[in-house]
Amino acid sequence: VKLPPQKEVITAEELMAHLGDCILSTQPREPSEGLQLNFQQNINDTMTVLPKLSTGLDVNVRFTGVSDFEYTPECIVFDLLNVPLYHGWLVDPQSPEVVKAVGKLSYNQLVEKIITCKQASNSSLVSEGLVAEQFLESTASQLTYHGLCELMATVREDELSVFFRNNHFSTMIKHKGHLYLLVTDQGFLQEERVVWESLHTVDGDSCFCDTDFHLSHALGKEGATAAPPDHWLQQRQVDQQQQGQDPLALSDLELARQLQQEEYQQHHHPHPPHPPPLQQRQQQVPAQ
Repeated sequence: VKLPPQKEVITAEELMAHLGDCILSTQPREPSEGLQLNFQQNINDTMTVLPKLSTGLDVNVRFTGVSDFEYTPECIVFDLLNVPLYHGWLVDPQSPEVVKAVGKLSYNQLVEKIITCKQASNSSLVSEGLVAEQFLESTASQLTYHGLCELMATVREDELSVFFRNNHFSTMIKHKGHLYLLVTDQGFLQEERVVWESLHTVDGDSCFCDTDFHLSHALGKEGATAAPPDHWLQQRQVDQQQQGQDPLALSDLELARQLQQEEYQQHHHPHPPHPPPLQQRQQQVPAQ
């Protein structure tokens, strides 16, 4: 899809029209009659799914591979447009008990299995259900270290793809061996030098980069700018709750700014003054 160079904003309707034209202009890779009929059905299914792209698609992950999803009409959109769809919610093969409990089930099937096993009279089934439930609880961030390693090995250099995690779809790219996600949080709307966020840890500790993948200094710190680790965030939320503040009222960017300012002041001032009040974000996003 090519947009005019002077075009700075595109509406969802215009984008859907472009994608619809792209899909209708695609051709099957092999011109066999059987494939042609199946291809036409896929085109029809995709055109039905297309309007959902602006509100959200239902996808059902399998825990066996970064490209493993239950095959649904929603997934056909990615196939026809030749855009890889990935996730990193994988079972570690070095945990045989978890591998046995989860198997090749999809997320929906695993939830059903847990409910069934909990009601079973067989103690081994009950135990298996508890192991599966513990896996879901311990990997609630929907990204595991094994999944991250598999992503690094699978995603091709400079390949644009879609990454699914915590009910969100993100644009992902691999640049010089590192994975990055396109920043779309509204809190970064005015930060032109914040374009990409690194994906190299499970706990959310990441770096922000500009359009050329150079570490961004836009958040006001003279060195490389990194998002605060989880324990900083948790402590900050506890502090805010004790002060009667709503921790969700701050965006990631604002929270990072505040933490970095406090850290800077701790290094340069024995008794840091209170940070200036931060403007609340225009749109609050529920915590995952």
